[in-house]
Formats: sequence, structure tokens, C-alpha cells
Amino acid sequence: MAEANESKSQGGKSVAVNVRLKPLGPSDQPTLVNYTHVGLVQGLAYADFGFLEPALLGALTQLAKRGEALPKHLEGIRAARIALPLDALVRLQQQLTTMVNGLQRTPTAQS
Repeated sequence: MAEANESKSQGGKSVAVNVRLKPLGPSDQPTLVNYTHVGLVQGLAYADFGFLEPALLGALTQLAKRGEALPKHLEGIRAARIALPLDALVRLQQQLTTMVNGLQRTPTAQS
């Protein structure tokens, strides 16, 4: 179950609200994705999350290193497509930035 704190604007004033999302069907299991693409169409951001076979990615890396031609098209599996209004996209960007900044400050086991 996903939990988050959301700030809702109420007359120019922010109010914190706890949000709990319940899974519906198989969506309670995480899906591994290694490819993302975001596009803007008619005021909505469409985020596609997909999976490309790791062996394919390795083969592409080898082709590029040898200077060989890369394929013009790749096929993978789309795990999900999410449509977001632009204000939700901005909130997502803020959340991701906060999370990534926190990761950069957290020492890893290797350092």
C-alpha cells in the first residue's frame, strides 16, 4: 500500500493530508521498468514505463562501442502509461527532485 503526505492548497494556504492508496488487482506488485518516456499532448503529460530486455541493451552497447549501425526501432513491453495533468506533473517533478537530492546526500556502502 502506498502512503504519502500531500499538500493541498486551500485559499492560498497549504494543508497537509495523509493519502493511502489501496492496490487494485495485480497492481499491488511492483513492476520492473528500465525505460521511460514522457510526452506532452493537449495539456496532459503521458508517461510511458516499459521494459527492454537487458541482453538487448547490452548488445546495443557493444554495437555502439564498435561503431556499428544501431537499429532504428526497438521493441519492448509497455508496463504502464500514466496521463497526468500538468499540475500533477510539476508535483511529481518536485517529489522526484527531493528524493534524488536525498539519495545524493546519503552515503552508500561503497563510499
